[in-house]
Amino acid sequence: KFVAVGKTADIEKAWRSDKVVDGKGMVGTPGFVDNHLHASFQMSRGLADEANAQSFLFDHMYPYEGAMTEEDVYVSSSLAAIELLRHGVTCFVDPGNYHPDATARAIAASGLRMVLATSCFDKTKSVLGLLPESMIQTTDRCLAKTEELFDKYRAAHGGRITASASFRGLNNASDELILGLKKLAQKYGTFLQTHACFAYSTHDSSVAQYGKPEIERLESLGVLDESMLLVHSGWLEPHEVAILVRRKPTLVAAPTSSVHNGYGNITVGKLPELMALGVNVSLGSDHACSGAVDIVQEMRHCACGYKEARMNPRVMPPEHAVEMATINGARGAGVGDRIGSVDVGKEADLVLFDATVSEWQPLYNPVSNLVYSATGNTVKHVFVAGEQVVRDGRLTLIDQDAIMREVGKT
Repeated sequence: KFVAVGKTADIEKAWRSDKVVDGKGMVGTPGFVDNHLHASFQMSRGLADEANAQSFLFDHMYPYEGAMTEEDVYVSSSLAAIELLRHGVTCFVDPGNYHPDATARAIAASGLRMVLATSCFDKTKSVLGLLPESMIQTTDRCLAKTEELFDKYRAAHGGRITASASFRGLNNASDELILGLKKLAQKYGTFLQTHACFAYSTHDSSVAQYGKPEIERLESLGVLDESMLLVHSGWLEPHEVAILVRRKPTLVAAPTSSVHNGYGNITVGKLPELMALGVNVSLGSDHACSGAVDIVQEMRHCACGYKEARMNPRVMPPEHAVEMATINGARGAGVGDRIGSVDVGKEADLVLFDATVSEWQPLYNPVSNLVYSATGNTVKHVFVAGEQVVRDGRLTLIDQDAIMREVGKT
C-alpha cells in the first residue's frame, strides 16, 4: 500500500527503504482502470473491419467467439495482459466469455487485476440476427454458471481477481435473466454489467421487440442503480438521460470502438453532459478488433472527439479524461476504495512514464502531454499492489516472448 506521499526530503526523513526506483525524468500516474475489454477478442484484430453493427457482431465476432477453444481463450487473454500492462492498465473489467477459467489463469499469471465474468445470452434471435448455437444457454444455466463463478472467484489471487454478473446485450437477454443476474449481483455485493445503446440498430431493435428503448427497459425492470455498469450508452432518448441522472449507473465510453465502426456514440452521445450532472463516466478499450488496446489513446479519442462533435474546445478537458481512466474506472469496477488514486492507505498501483522521449517534451503540463501527445508505449515501469509487473517496458512475471510465439501459432 501507499504509506506516504510527499516530497523526497520529507519521505527520506520518515522512512527507510530496502529498494529505490529512480523516477528521474518520469511522470507518475495511478494505475489505469479499463472498464471494458473483451480479453478473448485479442486475437481478432483485423477480422472485422469496415462492418456495421449487425455485420460486425453476427457475421464476424459471434462466429469467431463461438469457435474459440479454452486454449484459444488462454492465449488471447495472455496477449491482452501484455498489451494492457505495457500501456499502464493495472485493472480491467471483462464482460465474459465461455471459458472464464482460462481468462483468469492467464491474467493471474501476469499480476494484473481484473473483474471476471461469464458470458450470458439466453435468447437465440433478435431483430439483428441469429446467434451461433454454441453461444446459447438457458436462463437457468446462465444463472447457475454465474453463481459458480462468484463462489470460485470471490477474492481470488490475493484479491486481484473478483467477479461480476454480466449479460452481453439487452436484445439477447430475457427479463428473467436480467432480473436473476441483478439478484445474484446484490447477493454477492458486486455489480451488473452489459452493453447498452451502442448503435442505432440496437436501440431500434429494443423498441421493435419490447416497445421501449434500452435504458427505459432497464428502468422498468428496476435494475438500474449505482451498482450497474453500462458500456457505450450513446443512443439515448431524452427521457433516458433523466433516468440515468436519477439512477447514476457507471457509463463506459469506448471511443475507438465507436469511431472504428461508425456507431455514432461521440456524435450523438451525452457523456460530457452526464458527467456534469454527476454520473460516473469511465473508459474502456472494448476489443482489439477496433485497433489499439491502449487506454492512453482512448483518453485522447474521448477528449478530442467530444471537442470536435460539440465544436467546443473547453469540453472534456484532459483532467476529466485522466479521471475517467483512473478513479472513475476504479469506482465502476467496484474498487474505488482500494485503487484509482495515489493516496495513503490505498493499494500501490502506480505507472511511471518515460517523459524524456520526444512526445513528452517540452514538459510544461504533464496532464496535457499524457492525453494529447503521449501513447501507452511510453510506459516504463508498472506496479500492482507494490509489486513491479513491468520493468523497462517488459513484463516481469510471465515470459512475454513465449506468449508471442504462441500467438503466432494460433
